[in-house]
Amino acid sequence: MFEVSDKQLLSKLKVSNILDLTLIVPSAYENNYLTSSIVYDNINNINITVKSTQKNPKFLKILAECNSCNQTIEILFFSYTSYHVKSFFQGAKLYIKGRLQRKFTLTMIQPKIIKNIDTIEIKYKTPLQNALISRIIKKYITLKNLEQLPQNIAQSIYNIHNPTLDFVLEYQKNSSFNKNSIYALKYTELLNYLTTLHSKKTEYSSKTRLNSGIDKFISSLPFNLTQDQLDTLDDIKIDLDSNISAKRVIMGDVGSGKTILILASAMIAYPHKSILMAPTTILANQIYSEAIKYLPSSMKITIVTNHSKKEDLNQYDFVIGTHALLYRELPHFELLMIDEQHRFGTKQRQALQLLGATKAKRPHFLQFTATPIPRTMAMIESSFVKFSFLRQTPFVKDIDTKIIHKEDFTDLIEHIKTQISKNHQTIIVYPLVKQSQSINYQSLIEAREYWESNFDKVYITHGKDKEKEHILEEFKNSGNILLSTTVIEVGISLPKLTTIVIVGAERLGLASLHQLRGRVSRNGLKGYCYLFSKTNNSKRLDDFSRTTNGFEIAELDLKYREGGDLLSGDYQSGKQFSWIDLSSDEEIINKVKLYISSKAYLGLY
Repeated sequence: MFEVSDKQLLSKLKVSNILDLTLIVPSAYENNYLTSSIVYDNINNINITVKSTQKNPKFLKILAECNSCNQTIEILFFSYTSYHVKSFFQGAKLYIKGRLQRKFTLTMIQPKIIKNIDTIEIKYKTPLQNALISRIIKKYITLKNLEQLPQNIAQSIYNIHNPTLDFVLEYQKNSSFNKNSIYALKYTELLNYLTTLHSKKTEYSSKTRLNSGIDKFISSLPFNLTQDQLDTLDDIKIDLDSNISAKRVIMGDVGSGKTILILASAMIAYPHKSILMAPTTILANQIYSEAIKYLPSSMKITIVTNHSKKEDLNQYDFVIGTHALLYRELPHFELLMIDEQHRFGTKQRQALQLLGATKAKRPHFLQFTATPIPRTMAMIESSFVKFSFLRQTPFVKDIDTKIIHKEDFTDLIEHIKTQISKNHQTIIVYPLVKQSQSINYQSLIEAREYWESNFDKVYITHGKDKEKEHILEEFKNSGNILLSTTVIEVGISLPKLTTIVIVGAERLGLASLHQLRGRVSRNGLKGYCYLFSKTNNSKRLDDFSRTTNGFEIAELDLKYREGGDLLSGDYQSGKQFSWIDLSSDEEIINKVKLYISSKAYLGLY
């Protein structure tokens, strides 16, 4: 598409295709058309003939005949150069642009000489000189080169870079593009993103088709699966029974029953081998315990952590572990699963995938996450990876969420004492470990003296605590109160936990708040989430406290943030859209995906 010399220049702007180029939009338009009707105290483009000039060290004064308004005007330059003196000589006929003011006389101060009358000068903000980027855009943005876009969208994009006078006047009047132009930019940006994503999508042959029956396993469970779990299981069955390596994200709200789907997937793979990587030893141990409890004894299961002794893993059918798996010699496996996948870096996930890959084939790959993303983002990313959603939970969580302030502290203490009397547990999450001048909240270290003086069985941990997993396990078994940072956000199951207090709640994203609240009421107990804030009015926290639905909270998080860590993963670019608004542009996303589908059917994408 681009000539070699232009390609090198455009690479500096990270432009690799024509749609990238179209999205470098003008920052301003300069209207050089001769003003048809003079508007005083406004910018006018006029035709003049210089009558006389007068200069002194402070200013250059010019009297001229305004041919556009048939009056004499006074032109003043307070900062003038030899260029102005040479240009405004007696008898010179010029076109000038400036604010025409009507005082005692008609006056124009510091006007600009128009060299090309009746033209539109387009300004672009890029590292390249404006003349250079303008030439390149003029050269490549043609209707023929925009044929990959729907005709109406192509025309609107072309008009942005080749505007008529009416287009520019409307733009200058509103200080922005019109609705058609904005729609076209959104459409083009999304089409460009999705087609680029599609070009990066790679499919591999699977090492084998996995299709063991699981009806006996499902019927052996002491509980019924939700409809969402059954539907997701159908998705997984289809994916694994394929010659193409599966790539699916199972996204379930906190407590929606992802673990049993992990076990069911391992059963579908059996007698072929499965690997599961979890982000923490505690979570790996929890899944291992569930696997031992529910999977048949014929399936050999083991757990691998930093503390595990090294052994030959080839003897096992299902290996559950932490990142320690990356440093062990793994058996040949056909199914790879990652729990809480956003907790691992892209390189860690890719490294594990490659451990199970051959030259042309890869294991099936399932990722599980309890961090819902907005529906619109899922619609976009589904072009690259398949999604399944678990919106239902095996039981309805009954959690009251309340925003509290300093004056509510006495009531909070009474509540905690009542919960302890019922053999229930409380977690208090602090925003930092040590005191900070920049954060106006108590730290973990500052607060511990009060809690340890007034309550028994108080445990303390934080992210850098090397013993945190041991402490969490002890607290789970015998603690009353845990003082912690957000280290307890994901994964840990605490059946007796009924209360969580989040200090400085307004400092956390809604997704993090939801994960923290998700530690409560895991087994159906009445739960309480207290958001302690020194901010009196926070609509964001008010909205959060009204819903416990993770998918609704993902939409709220998107509304209150400009993008951000919606979903980490090797299919997530992290790109901030310039035009698409993920909180309101679902209709456009649908149209673009439909358009791509129709073109793909014709073999054009």
